[in-house]
Amino acid sequence: MAGRYIPLTEDEKRRMLEAVGVASIDALFEAIPAELRQRGELKIAGPQSELEVERHLASLADLNTHSCLSFVGAGAYQHHIPAHVGQTALRSEFSTAYTPYQPEISQGTLQAVFEFQTMMCQLTGLDISNASLYDGATATAEAMLMSNRANDRKTFLIPRSLHPEYRAVCRTYAANLGFNLVEIGFGADGRSDLAEAASAAGADLSAIILQSPNFFGCLEDWTEAARIAHAHDALAVAVTAEALSLALIKSPGECGCDIAVGEAQSFGIPVSFGGPYLGFLAARQKLVRNMPGRLVGQTIDKNGRRGYVLTLATREQHIRREKATSNICTNQGLCALMATIYMATLGRRGLRDLACLNLSQAAYLRKAIESSRKMRVRFSGTCFNELVVDLGRSSKEVQERLQDRGVIAGLPLGVFFPELATTLLLCVTETARREDIDTLVRELEAVL
Repeated sequence: MAGRYIPLTEDEKRRMLEAVGVASIDALFEAIPAELRQRGELKIAGPQSELEVERHLASLADLNTHSCLSFVGAGAYQHHIPAHVGQTALRSEFSTAYTPYQPEISQGTLQAVFEFQTMMCQLTGLDISNASLYDGATATAEAMLMSNRANDRKTFLIPRSLHPEYRAVCRTYAANLGFNLVEIGFGADGRSDLAEAASAAGADLSAIILQSPNFFGCLEDWTEAARIAHAHDALAVAVTAEALSLALIKSPGECGCDIAVGEAQSFGIPVSFGGPYLGFLAARQKLVRNMPGRLVGQTIDKNGRRGYVLTLATREQHIRREKATSNICTNQGLCALMATIYMATLGRRGLRDLACLNLSQAAYLRKAIESSRKMRVRFSGTCFNELVVDLGRSSKEVQERLQDRGVIAGLPLGVFFPELATTLLLCVTETARREDIDTLVRELEAVL
């Protein structure tokens, strides 16, 4: 967290000078010989954006310590975070004397949660959103449990292109519940085989769970997945590990999905060596009683003043344990607050512009890879800000060699997909400059 900067007003300067007994700032520094004092303006560059200043300071830091260019995504995305996001989150209006999921919350925290819910509904195109969950993986598993509560069915279609760690969490949840998880393969374009999903769907289908952009960065067809699910009176669950993409693509609600879950770490939360993260869950109104977590609502008090209250709390402390739908899915209050500040800062247009920038970065990388004779883009599907590159040899070995050269070249996919042992999952966001992407491609070619 950056240090807090509080500028002094002229009145504050005057009172400080009076307190130390001098008449002016110049008088304060009289002990310093005149020839040693700075006269005139400092020789500094013209105005720069916050991102440009951070890059300049990072370049100065590089003179003292070694750093790497990183092109890793895979569910954890490096985005620029305006400095005021963390500072605003520290304001006393958001402080509470008790844990931030109880009725004793301050109005500031309650309003922030309400605003978070509202923004997530706008992004997902759905009716209701809860106050957040632990992370994208547990949010996905909670959507699976929510679907089971809604229709009392136990079969779930889960594509292999769903984030492998999300799949692992779903399997852990399902292990002792008698759920049947059916995996669906992916095609040459990197997208899930929805024809296979249609064939696998049956009378016991509870939900189809589909991630877009998927783990390979490819955009999936939520509309077709929803059509297949609804044809069997099942639910369609949309998963998003890169929440920024929702500012650009057709929303889950518009595509006919019933539940939308995912990871909102991209909204103002640093990667921080693996956490904390921020899960989100939104759904259609008819499913509100099956939703995990809690909802904050807006009301009017007896004096006509607007207020915020904990409207729905489904924890075992509040209702009978057998009816509780909220157990380990406690919300990430501070992370949700930071995401709310970040989204409010950028606004609808700013988020869309940033998403377009990420899309163009991936297009630039794709073009550079396609022009190379030593590697190729593995999947033909449309991508958002990451894509899979086939190197024709062990990607883990190549990645290790590039790390020694100051470049972290994405994630070797062989660790999750043995048949993709020669591929790397590369990610580029707005934090990567075009010259950085050129360096990546040049370094890859140098070691192939």
